[in-house]
Amino acid sequence: MIDTKRIVEQREEVERGLLKRLSKEELHLDEITTLYEKKKELLREYETKRAEQNSYNTKMANTKKGSVEFEYLLKDLKDLSYTVKEIEGKLTEVDEKLTSLVEVLPNVPDEDLVAGGKEANEVIKTVGEKPVFSFEIKDHVELGNTLKLFDFERATKLSGNNFAMYTGMGARLEWALLNYFIDEHVKDGYEMILPPHIVGEMSGYSAGQLPKFKDDVYWLKDENQFLIPTSETSLTNLFRDEILEEKELPKKFFSYTPCYRREAGSYRANEKGLIRVHQFNKVEMYQFTTKSGSEKAFEELVGKAEKIVEGLGLHYRVSKLAAGDCSAGAAKTYDVEVWMPAIGQYYEVSSISNVREYQSRRGNMRYKPSDGSKTEYMSTLNASGLATSRLMVALVETYQQEDGSILVPEVLRKYIGVDKIGKE
Repeated sequence: MIDTKRIVEQREEVERGLLKRLSKEELHLDEITTLYEKKKELLREYETKRAEQNSYNTKMANTKKGSVEFEYLLKDLKDLSYTVKEIEGKLTEVDEKLTSLVEVLPNVPDEDLVAGGKEANEVIKTVGEKPVFSFEIKDHVELGNTLKLFDFERATKLSGNNFAMYTGMGARLEWALLNYFIDEHVKDGYEMILPPHIVGEMSGYSAGQLPKFKDDVYWLKDENQFLIPTSETSLTNLFRDEILEEKELPKKFFSYTPCYRREAGSYRANEKGLIRVHQFNKVEMYQFTTKSGSEKAFEELVGKAEKIVEGLGLHYRVSKLAAGDCSAGAAKTYDVEVWMPAIGQYYEVSSISNVREYQSRRGNMRYKPSDGSKTEYMSTLNASGLATSRLMVALVETYQQEDGSILVPEVLRKYIGVDKIGKE
């Protein structure tokens, strides 16, 4: 959540940034400013009346109980108590209205982000060459069917459309990918977490997914709980309502979970098989840092995501997202996108975001600076490290051979025990 004081005191800067993501009518900055000033006015009035109310304790203690003067004081105190409650009610009403307008605003994008959506994204790096084949290639669905790697028909029978099931060597290849990711993160000093897959409403709020994106997740009936769309939701809340020491930062974590997403909206004709599904596996990286440490952490996370894809020998590019294509909480996002040979397109397999203080303000996550100054909100960063479903598409299609088999990337061979997957 954006600091309301910043919205009011740095109005021009905040408005300029948010207009890269929203229309002026969606910002409600005039109303926010008015409510903010009204809240300050009511708060001053409330504190004045409360102080006056407290002063009656001394007056009444020094006045004889039952006397005329005592009865006058008692009547005045009752009237004052009514006034205090009335002001408190108005203050609550204004604060709730103010919060409702501020909490749905996305983060202010970094100054160097351009306005617009996907069409304005900038490719800042391309690594490797697109694979070239001397034979007619197959897509991952056909390859998976022939080699019995995936069973989409039975997955549909079990769960409905846009679900996937890995089978045989496909399941083992998926697990090999996850083991590869885990080993890389452990080697880099990240702590592994296996968090709950079901979280409460407050966890979604702190992560910035609620209330605005409540229709994008799977809710448990009759419960204020939902299935996580990403383990970022869980990891964000590890230090909710806590204060750490600066010397404890940065905190570096990674987690493995399935991710559950409604994926509402239309699917493109070529988005079949594993490209867009309601449940997929992902290893998520997460850091809690000081404000000054967030840029270094961002570069580290981008480098880690790239290193994993490079290790698999896949062709990829890195894109800097335009403001309108970033998630609501992100001040800056880079996507690592792999090449999918069969459809001739790049698809994101890792999204790396610097969220700065947006989530920590919502979740009240702070730290004590080493110099003894007042507590500060942490900066939070998240990155896929990596999501497997689309990566599996790129891997299977890139490493297919003319005889219909698939070569296993060298980094995965120790986990799966073979260097090639062919027909049984």
